[in-house]
Amino acid sequence: MAEPIISAEGLGIRFVRNRRRQLRLREFFIRPPGRAADEGRSADKGRSADDGRFWPLRDVSFDVAAGETVGVVGRNGTGKSTLLRLIAGVLIPDEGSIRVRGDVAPLLELSAGFSNDLTGRENLYLVGGLHGLSHGYLRRHFDEIVSFAGEQVERSIDTVVRHYSSGMKVRLGFAIIAHLPHPVLLMDEVTAVGDAEFRKKCYATIDRLLREGRTLVLVSHNEKDLTRFCRRGLYLDAGRLTVDGTIAEAIDAYHTAVPR
Repeated sequence: MAEPIISAEGLGIRFVRNRRRQLRLREFFIRPPGRAADEGRSADKGRSADDGRFWPLRDVSFDVAAGETVGVVGRNGTGKSTLLRLIAGVLIPDEGSIRVRGDVAPLLELSAGFSNDLTGRENLYLVGGLHGLSHGYLRRHFDEIVSFAGEQVERSIDTVVRHYSSGMKVRLGFAIIAHLPHPVLLMDEVTAVGDAEFRKKCYATIDRLLREGRTLVLVSHNEKDLTRFCRRGLYLDAGRLTVDGTIAEAIDAYHTAVPR
């Protein structure tokens, strides 16, 4: 049997309220400073100890094979986004281990890492470089990336990003990350942002990447997205993995906990 591309064993992470936990450097580019671990600090309010410590995730174990498509389901504050950041390597576990074979393309906060004082062109090279793309690769694919981001971004590529709308930042961010050749895709509600045209382009790109054999871990509350892209489902409840089965089984567990 082939070695899993993602393997979590007894995975757990502890947060302390009102204190920033230890992060890898990449976290400051994927999630803006001051917002790190916000999900963890707000999650599972009933479990915090007197010292303010709590576990947004604990004792989570699973393997993901190369090419699998996995949806992560659960109520708000149950550790879904924290799990993605652990897989991405931007959070460090306090218990257990998480191993990933190959690089990760994190489609998490698509406009994170941009500098408002730099132009779109400069940010493209900055963010692409932070994700491991060489200057030569970005130069060769520059026109393709900017064209993918849309006409509005193309016209403003040499304008400082502080003058971009949030939608323009998201489109440029998606265009950069979607061009990463990495085998593992991590997505957190990516298709919930942008207009209908952008979402259509997102869907087509994700379909193409999956046809190439990429591995997908998707966090979403959109059942149509989950059933479209994912065959397997993980259901998290209060930071624990309680269902590991088909995506339909994970969604059913969610509906049992949160009746429609």
